[in-house]
Amino acid sequence: MEARLTLRRVLSIAAVAAAVASTSACGGGGDAAAAKSPPPLAKYSSSFLSFSHPSTWKAYPFRWAGALHFQPLLYVSTQPLQDPCRTKGNATVCTWPVGRLQPGGVLVTWENRGFPGSSLQTQPGSALRVGGRSAKRSATRPGACAAIGGDLSIEVAIARPLADNWTEATACVRGPGLAQNERRVDALLASTKFVAH
Repeated sequence: MEARLTLRRVLSIAAVAAAVASTSACGGGGDAAAAKSPPPLAKYSSSFLSFSHPSTWKAYPFRWAGALHFQPLLYVSTQPLQDPCRTKGNATVCTWPVGRLQPGGVLVTWENRGFPGSSLQTQPGSALRVGGRSAKRSATRPGACAAIGGDLSIEVAIARPLADNWTEATACVRGPGLAQNERRVDALLASTKFVAH
């Protein structure tokens, strides 16, 4: 009789252990597993460049009828954006397209820049390639993005065919999740392709 009870206990324990193992293998308690899976990607494409980004980030192409000393291309962000430029009289002033980054927020700005006597070589940072072009990447904490509550500023200057011109990608990242979002910004840059012109 005691031997039967012991055998039943062993079988019951084995059955529970098998059920737990099966649930774990199938992704049971899926909140932790789902939280680790990266969000699906979306693709942005224009007549100038294309890249992939997390689908939770939205792209906002820049539209402005006036003349500026630089050429904003687009903004990509985890939150809605505002018009960054204001005109008063004959003067146009452009600032950040967000007043303040939300926790875990990301803003990536793309613009073409050019100043006489400037080149990629005059830009700070470590060398890399973006879209097949020479580039320089620097990261500072908090850097220029502190103006909008960012904890990390990533600035990437990318060579253009025109002399004294380059494309600038600036990413502002606010914690939590700095390391994860920095990797997402780097993946966006790694997927970038430029239209030849």
